[in-house]
Amino acid sequence: MTNTSTAPVMNDRRHAYDPETLPALFDGVLSRRAIAFLFDVVFIAALVAGASVVVAILGVLTFGLGWLLYGILAPLVAITYTALTLGGSKASTLGMRIMGLEMRLWYGAKPYMLLALMHSLLFWFIHVAFTPLMLLVALFSKRGQLLHDMILGSIVVDRDALYHDQD
Repeated sequence: MTNTSTAPVMNDRRHAYDPETLPALFDGVLSRRAIAFLFDVVFIAALVAGASVVVAILGVLTFGLGWLLYGILAPLVAITYTALTLGGSKASTLGMRIMGLEMRLWYGAKPYMLLALMHSLLFWFIHVAFTPLMLLVALFSKRGQLLHDMILGSIVVDRDALYHDQD
């Protein structure tokens, strides 16, 4: 039986953003991504501080039971922040916006909420378990991708170059 399907073969698929033909998309992205991460740490710390006040009040109202949330508060806030911002319409965290970066999927689309959630979870898991490996991979990737980007098929590009090339 022969295949009469017109669906593309997996090998025919190409990355939407090739560093050979569109080098401006990847110029300086890795260093700006590191600085964006530092901005995001500050934003997440502020959100955790605000959430801590809410948990403290909740703990008083529940006679101490609400204080159990302190154990998961920081990871919960960080993962939620990343999932909502990367999975949103701007496809970037606040730190990424400040640094002029945007996340895309390998085929050009913006990330959706579930993928952004998986990106955040995978980032923190790999960061805790394999920090040096995660960073070393980016130095040898043509697109400057970290390990979790490669696994999920996401890339971070220069926002100005991205929209300039689309005109």
